[in-house]
Amino acid sequence: MDVTPPDHGRIETRRIWCSSALNDYIDFPHVGQVFMIEREVFHKKNGKTTFESVVGVTSRPPSQADPRRVLATNRGHWAENVTRLRRFAIGVLKGYGNAKTSIAEKMRSLSRNTRLVFDYLRMTKNSSGNFAPVPA
Repeated sequence: MDVTPPDHGRIETRRIWCSSALNDYIDFPHVGQVFMIEREVFHKKNGKTTFESVVGVTSRPPSQADPRRVLATNRGHWAENVTRLRRFAIGVLKGYGNAKTSIAEKMRSLSRNTRLVFDYLRMTKNSSGNFAPVPA
């Protein structure tokens, strides 16, 4: 069990179970073990508690990754993915629009007009390629 300190208005408790007993039954290449993580989050602002369960597969056998390491790795991957998405978004913003407009101003424009997000990513048939900031 792992309990995070109060942060961002919540207290999160994570429990993990790992097993290699299912390896022969799982059609997944290089399976080392399966795991289930249960998250219990107490939201201090409203006093409510939410529960979430996730399952996963790792190629690491128990000898290379005990439950504590699997839990830490799982949590670390989330942080890595958020960082990668943030870098991708900044790269997209730098590549389009007026070079004189700061990333912060482009972000403010996007938050006011979500349609521009699709234009930046050219995900619509009529994406213009002209990414002028939306007036406030």
